[in-house]
Amino acid sequence: MRRTLLLFPALLISAGSVCATAQTPAPVDAIYFHGNILTGVDLESAQPQRVSAIAVRGGVVVAAGSDAEVEKLRASSTKMVDLGGAFVMPGFNDAHAHLGDAGRIKLSVDVTGTQSLAEMQERVKAAAKTAAPGAWLTGGGWDHTLWASKTLPTRADLDAATNGHPAFLVRVDGHIAIANSAALAAAGITKATPDPQGGKIDRDSNGEATGIIRETAQALVDKHIPPPTPKLRRRGVELALADAAAHGVTSVQDFSDHEDFLVYEQLEREGKLPVRVSEWMPFDLTVNQLNQYRASHPADDPMLHTTMLKGFMDGSLGSRTAAMKAPYSDDPGNSGIPRYDQQKLNQMAVERAQGGFQMGFHAIGDRAVSMALDAFAFAQGAGPLQATMQVGHMHGGSGGRRVVHATLTVPRNRIEHSQVVDPADFVRYKQLGVIASMQPNHLLTDMNWAEQRLGPERSKYAYAWKSFLDAGVPLAFGTDYPVEPITPFRGVYASITRMNEAGTQSFHPEQKLNIWQTIDAYTQGSAYAEFAESKKGKLANGYYADFVVLDRDITVVAPAEILKTQVLRTVVGGNTVYVSGIKVR
Repeated sequence: MRRTLLLFPALLISAGSVCATAQTPAPVDAIYFHGNILTGVDLESAQPQRVSAIAVRGGVVVAAGSDAEVEKLRASSTKMVDLGGAFVMPGFNDAHAHLGDAGRIKLSVDVTGTQSLAEMQERVKAAAKTAAPGAWLTGGGWDHTLWASKTLPTRADLDAATNGHPAFLVRVDGHIAIANSAALAAAGITKATPDPQGGKIDRDSNGEATGIIRETAQALVDKHIPPPTPKLRRRGVELALADAAAHGVTSVQDFSDHEDFLVYEQLEREGKLPVRVSEWMPFDLTVNQLNQYRASHPADDPMLHTTMLKGFMDGSLGSRTAAMKAPYSDDPGNSGIPRYDQQKLNQMAVERAQGGFQMGFHAIGDRAVSMALDAFAFAQGAGPLQATMQVGHMHGGSGGRRVVHATLTVPRNRIEHSQVVDPADFVRYKQLGVIASMQPNHLLTDMNWAEQRLGPERSKYAYAWKSFLDAGVPLAFGTDYPVEPITPFRGVYASITRMNEAGTQSFHPEQKLNIWQTIDAYTQGSAYAEFAESKKGKLANGYYADFVVLDRDITVVAPAEILKTQVLRTVVGGNTVYVSGIKVR
């Protein structure tokens, strides 16, 4: 099921839409002209919609057309911006990010991209030298699959670099972490400590903790780590938001701590929130708590509001904690870690669905995906649902999709990641109206080992963007920042090539998308996933003036050139929030 895609030709100046009268055009705040402006994508005809100028009033687009047509709205107060022939497109809407975590990593021990255990240890040693006595060393970003050894670190490895400080460093995917001996002692983790539901403490042959803490077991250590000061938390959030704006991201669908949401509110009050934030709430909170959280901020605030509930079905492929229907091909005794009992999950889903909440479940393994779909199906059969949508029956194909209008009452529930899917479940996504919220950039990291984890048969339906579209399932693209960099251009490249960044390795190229399908998923698809398709994802009359100016036309350059794309300007609600080389306040 998918939003209805309608042909929207360039909006020219007309008395009914943008002018007070045919003779007296209403003044506008700004006109952006002399550009190569992509106003949106029509997948039905696979044709882009292009103009050279747009006019903005009150933060929304009020006209799009030729320079001469749009300039008719110019007044003495209108700001004129010459785009110099540059390529312009709707701003990217990152459908899955964690801004709070990204900010904290930037201000803590950042071991992202380390190519060996030794390199990680050197970064930790440097942090230990400047840390206050007894202070925790936190942060993360390490990925052992990048190391020649491919071996998980141990507490002894971390002890050698921490100089007595308790340390807890989360893997890049967030699903496992390494704790040193001081951190394990602070958390009271011993031989006798049981594994919690949905988690695991790795142990050596003597039953002692190795330091690797998986999934929900991380909470055993987390609760002993002092929270960041308000000043530090705000600084981290500001850095993460600035990172988004600098990479052409105008909207972020975010899952961070409630304390981070309070920082967003503070920034908004001060007029310093540079991008739109749709904040997710924890699925595990009680319905009463969720209602209070939802009511704490206006739902119609265009810059900041709460949206769906985020729950976790499993972990990750890189950590081998993703819940699989059959064991991992490279770890025959392991099928991952499901986070929920299905019966309990179903009941929780019913309660939240009947409360009118959209739900989005993190599910990477095929077992986790099926669990999520089962819960959605159970909830939809249990009673009336308050969230509704207009859907169409679509027929996939490489050239686009044909839409036959129909009206059904179903929720826009989502499965985040949807990385490995049982072939029989693609049709269930469509039947249940479930959105596949995916991050193509994960393939760039995972293709080095994904087939080893999954085997050749399961790999055919991994990161299966094309199979979803062919089944008529809505796609929404994001990055999972800070698991991957927030730049959307790696995701665009991965989607249309399914090759590594060096161009030397491919992963099931039959699943790649074309550039129009990709842009749609990263703009209009992401907007649909947050119920914002009438305001975001296009540069059409009445839509938010959220757009990005690039140094190249990513719709025509060679795929490898997309990776080199630079953002020249990012505009949100008609306000420039980033200009290349210039600090914008």
